[in-house]
Amino acid sequence: METELEKVLMSFHKAEMTMYMANHPESFEELIQLAIDDKQPYSWRAAWLLWGCMEENDSRIKEHIRTIIRSVQGKKDGHQRELIKILYLMNLDEIDEGILFDHCISIWEKINKQPSVRFNAFKMILKISRKYPELAKEIDFLLQDHYLETLSNGARRALLKMTNGITKKE
Repeated sequence: METELEKVLMSFHKAEMTMYMANHPESFEELIQLAIDDKQPYSWRAAWLLWGCMEENDSRIKEHIRTIIRSVQGKKDGHQRELIKILYLMNLDEIDEGILFDHCISIWEKINKQPSVRFNAFKMILKISRKYPELAKEIDFLLQDHYLETLSNGARRALLKMTNGITKKE
């Protein structure tokens, strides 16, 4: 049987879903759990809504960070993208950054994945690399032409611009 939140996820536009969450803060934990789970068609939409109604470094999400990181693997591309976007807004500890960095490298290297999930994975790689300059060599490796071929010219330019100051490649 569908919960009220699941009905909202399937029936409303984003503005109405966001308003529902603002008026029903008790549903936030269910939203997080749905985003982590693989209960389609709800989970991808829950992750998408969670990103849209969370705050930067949201205290309600902090205790779920490691579970969210673990759940990234095995999800479909769009779901992975939304989970990475959630994690991008959070402050992670060194261990979590290492695990997520590895997941994002794995996603980036799969050139047949959707460009949007690869783009967001690369943004996370860059965010972590800014904290740990010794990772710059890995960034140069990840910018080889065969990794960039499946991206649009605009996405390629944006990624190269984002790497400004981190890598030697321009």
